[in-house]
Amino acid sequence: MKSGIYLLSGLLLLIPLSLFSAEPRQSPTPQEQARTLTLLNQPVVMLQARFGLTTPEERVQRIVKQLRALTITDLQQPVTTQLLTRYHQQAVVFSINQKPFMVLVQADLDEGDDLTLTQAAEEVRQRLENLRLSLKEQYSPRYILTSVAKSLAGAAALTLLIVLCWRLARWLMRSDIARPANRKPLLPASVHSFIGPLRIRTYQTLLVIICLGAGYVWLSWVLRMFPYTRVWGMDLGNYALGLLQGVGLAMLAALPGLFIVTVIFLITAFVTRIIRLVLRRVEHGNLHIPGLHPATVGVTRRLISVAIWLFALSAAYPFLPGANSLAFKGISVFFGLMLTLGSAGIMNHAMSGLVLTYSRALRKGDVIRINDNEGVVTEVGMLSTKLVTRENYEVTVPNAVVVSGKITNLSAVIKGAGVNLTTSVTIGYDTPWRQVHSMLELAASRTRIIDHQEPPLVRQLALMDWYIAYELQVRLPPGASLAAARTELHSHIQDVFNEFGVQIMSPNFIAQPEGTVGVKPENWFPPPARKPDQDVS
Repeated sequence: MKSGIYLLSGLLLLIPLSLFSAEPRQSPTPQEQARTLTLLNQPVVMLQARFGLTTPEERVQRIVKQLRALTITDLQQPVTTQLLTRYHQQAVVFSINQKPFMVLVQADLDEGDDLTLTQAAEEVRQRLENLRLSLKEQYSPRYILTSVAKSLAGAAALTLLIVLCWRLARWLMRSDIARPANRKPLLPASVHSFIGPLRIRTYQTLLVIICLGAGYVWLSWVLRMFPYTRVWGMDLGNYALGLLQGVGLAMLAALPGLFIVTVIFLITAFVTRIIRLVLRRVEHGNLHIPGLHPATVGVTRRLISVAIWLFALSAAYPFLPGANSLAFKGISVFFGLMLTLGSAGIMNHAMSGLVLTYSRALRKGDVIRINDNEGVVTEVGMLSTKLVTRENYEVTVPNAVVVSGKITNLSAVIKGAGVNLTTSVTIGYDTPWRQVHSMLELAASRTRIIDHQEPPLVRQLALMDWYIAYELQVRLPPGASLAAARTELHSHIQDVFNEFGVQIMSPNFIAQPEGTVGVKPENWFPPPARKPDQDVS
């Protein structure tokens, strides 16, 4: 396979790229091109004077028309000249087989050449004669057969090149598949799995481009060898040369702008790196900046980076190649239209996300309640907030909804503490409140999924018409499941109330009871309530 690669390189060097070469010269103006007689892609003479009522451009067109009227028999005769007088001035008439086709006068000569009319006419005649002999030779059967043989040889070389490229592409694919498993790659496995197929596709694309370029060169070369198609071949070669020249000049012209763009982006990367290092120290608590909280450093870093890079892009945009082209203007209009159509909703959610972040109302890991959703916050993004509910569902709430609604953060205010769990029961007035307090505290002490270092707290929320509303608050350890703790606590509350014969029922008033519904002082401390040593009244 290595020998095939060397052969491929040799064939590329043998391709006659010299056919497209041209001597460097100053490009003529369109007016000079129209006044220049060009035959077989070679300039012969430039006519500069009017002859009678005919302009130089019209004279060139008339000469071309008369030359096209010549036959192969006429081309067998040499080019002759004749000096005579026309329109009161000396002129030299050029003829082939006694058929005049061009007139040269003294005013057509360039003063810088310092030639007489006869000398200039002889030089022009010699050029025409050389072109006639060359064209005569190219129309000969021997030249045609030689050109056909060269074309076939070039076609064989092109076919061999295509076959070698095809085999090389297949070899690259097989070598990538048959790579030894124990061979340690230079890049990580994830990166190699992505770059490997991309690398093979890149090589195959380069081989296809080489084959297409070789085919283009071969076609132009073949067309140039035959008189009937020489103009087409020259057009193909000139087009390729013009394209390459345009690309090269565009690349050279873009180098200063690209250098400025590179400098701008290097400075931007340096500034963002310094800002990232400073904000990282703030995030770790090693540096204090007034108004910047460690919890908001991540969002602040992203916002500052986006702002700096957008400023750098706006500063570098005028120096990008093609920044003033219609394509770039169309892209700018397209993105502006997209931003206009979608900015209302996106900006609403984005600004709401900034409010949530900088108000520090939510943090990752907090247990919150938004409307009917209760769960653990997993992400506070720029556009939405995600939380996992007790059913292990992931709920995505737009930030605009979060800001406009009510947010209940169940997590403790103290950093590192667990969630506060509250539950409530309603018991009639015939049950001593001290007994209810003790039973709720006993149920809390039997619950395993709570923080027993924090004593339970019992509150009487309201004295209703027929019952009293009690609330029990306990604290969970960090990371404990709120749903599991609530289930276990409710189970123990039911068990304790059943043990002491207290019904968890809320009585309703239907008729006036026979006696007073209340608790006598001697019944204030039924089990599990304990009478204090001293009553503080």
